[in-house]
Amino acid sequence: MKALKETNLNFEGQTAFYRGKVRDVYSIKNNLLVMVASDRISAFDVVLPKGIPCKGQVLNQVANKFLDLTSDIVPNWKISSPHPMVTIGHKAEPFKVEMVIRAYLTGHAWREYRDGKRTLCGVAMPEGMKENDAFPEPIITPSTKADQGDHDEDISREEILKQGIVAESDYLQLEEITRKLFARGQEFAKKQGLILVDTKYEFGKLTDDTIVLIDEIHTPDSSRYFYLDGYVENQEKGLAQKQLSKEFVRQWLIENGFQGKAGQQVPEMDEDFVASVSARYIELFEKITGEKFELSSSENIEAEIEASVSEALKELN
Repeated sequence: MKALKETNLNFEGQTAFYRGKVRDVYSIKNNLLVMVASDRISAFDVVLPKGIPCKGQVLNQVANKFLDLTSDIVPNWKISSPHPMVTIGHKAEPFKVEMVIRAYLTGHAWREYRDGKRTLCGVAMPEGMKENDAFPEPIITPSTKADQGDHDEDISREEILKQGIVAESDYLQLEEITRKLFARGQEFAKKQGLILVDTKYEFGKLTDDTIVLIDEIHTPDSSRYFYLDGYVENQEKGLAQKQLSKEFVRQWLIENGFQGKAGQQVPEMDEDFVASVSARYIELFEKITGEKFELSSSENIEAEIEASVSEALKELN
C-alpha cells in the first residue's frame, strides 16, 4: 500500500489552496471547501517524514460518520463526501480557539500534572490523581488555534474573553455544544466497548452568523480512546491503558528522543513501524464504527480524487 502524502489538483472555480499538517484544502468560489485527508501524520506540531497508508481514508470516514451522527446537536460544514479521502463543505470563518475537552488525566494533561501543575487552562485538577484517572467531570481546556507554523498554546476561558478572541455569547455556546458533542461521542464509544477519553472540536461561523462544527470529529487524530474492558483493573494495578489514538506515536517519538524541540531530529520510521501505525488506524476505524474497513485503492488515486470531486462540484453549481 502506498501513502498519499500530498495532492496537487485543479478544480473549476478554484480560488485558493492551503496545505495543513494533514489536509490539503482547496477553496472553490470562496464559499466551498474541498478537504482532502492525506496520509501525512503529525506529532508535536511536526509533520513526520513518512506517510501512513490508509490513515487519510480512516480520518475522513470516521469524521463523516460523526458529523452525520451529531448534526442534530449543531449544524456542520459537510455537504458531501464524493471520495473516501475527501469531504466537500461550506466555507466558514473559524473561531481562533480549539475546544479541547478531557474526561481523564492523560496525555498533555498528565504531563503537566506530573510536573507539579494543578491547574490547566485555568481549570483546577484535584490532588491525588494517577495517570489515566477520570476527572470528577469532563474539563474544557481550550487552546489558541495556531497560524501556519506556530504551536497551539493552552489558554483559559478568562484570557479568551479578556483578549476578545471570541465574544462571550459565542464562547458560552461553544462550551455548551462541546459538552453535548462529547457526551454523544462517549455514549457511542461505550456501545462499541471503548471510552472516549478526550477530544478537540473546531467551530466556525457561516455568513449568516450560524455557528457550525468544522474540520474533523472523534477521529484518532483529534481524540483518544481507551478500551472499556480492563480499564478498571489496569488502573488498580497501575498498568498502562490499551488505547486507540495517536498517543502511541508520540510515546514512540519521546522514547527515541524527539518532542518537537529545537535541535531534535525525527527518528527513522522503518517499514515495520509505519505498518504498525497503519494497522492501528484501521483497528480504530473498525472498533469505533463497528464497520469493516474497505481500502480505497487505485493505481492513480490522485486522478480518482480529482475526477470524483469535479463531478460532485458540477452538481453543486
